[in-house]
Amino acid sequence: MSESRSLPVPDGLDGVRVDAALAKLLGFSRTFAADVADAGGVEQDGRVVTRSDRLRGGAWLTVTWTPKREPEVVPVAVPDLGIAYDDDDIVVVDKPAGVAAHPSLGWEGPTVLGALAAAGFRIATTGAAERQGVVHRLDVGTSGLMVVAKTETAYTALKRAFKEREVEKIYHAIVQGHPDPLAGTIDAPIGRHATHSWKFAVTPAGKDSVTHYETLEAFRGAALLEVHLETGRTHQIRVHMAAHRHPCVGDPLYGADPTLSARLGLTRQWLHARELGFAHPATGEWVSFTSAYPADLARALEILRAE
Repeated sequence: MSESRSLPVPDGLDGVRVDAALAKLLGFSRTFAADVADAGGVEQDGRVVTRSDRLRGGAWLTVTWTPKREPEVVPVAVPDLGIAYDDDDIVVVDKPAGVAAHPSLGWEGPTVLGALAAAGFRIATTGAAERQGVVHRLDVGTSGLMVVAKTETAYTALKRAFKEREVEKIYHAIVQGHPDPLAGTIDAPIGRHATHSWKFAVTPAGKDSVTHYETLEAFRGAALLEVHLETGRTHQIRVHMAAHRHPCVGDPLYGADPTLSARLGLTRQWLHARELGFAHPATGEWVSFTSAYPADLARALEILRAE
């Protein structure tokens, strides 16, 4: 059953893209707003507009959409999900690639929360049911360490720690080429891509984003980097390295060479959340964890070393 809203375009949204404006006006995700526009569900002064058209202040906007069912945590076992640590307050998981952090509209695959539920873990925090306990996320195609809060106290403490940049997040990435300099900092704001709603990009209007990197090994046409994230934006490492003209190997979304990916047997980006450290939310004691490379990344690294 469809829903509809009609309202004047506020002057503050004059000149704003349709999908971005719907996200602000109606609380849609940018992706859902784009889907509504693509389906012909947005009219401005009686004329159907596309996702990339611009709104005019004072124009009359009519939006018609079919609500999507809210995502929910479905217990589904993920046999290769590792448990690096577990106590009454937190559980640190070693996430395989192909698993999302939590359910979301449009994702039908396994999730960390669904895997934990299937394994009998109880997450008791407030907030959106489908995101309970999630204080940070890893991309579906990124493997490695992720902490989930099991209590409200732990959730509040960890959310604050991530916001205040008090968490140590170390990733390993193999990128194309050799960064110059071999170690450095990329400080460039990241926001939604102007033309692709599922991509991100360096953009002046984006959020403050800081990535520190250091070259660990250099190969023919590629390099293994250790990356320290100061901020935690969506796709941050992938966007920053691509903007630096050194995309993560195996990452076609951000410009990786498909022939190199095929040669290394990669079906996803070579990016792994290697180390995670933070003050334990209950004891205040510093705890840190390290994750070994999964088989696909280890195999690709061996090929590069052999060459």
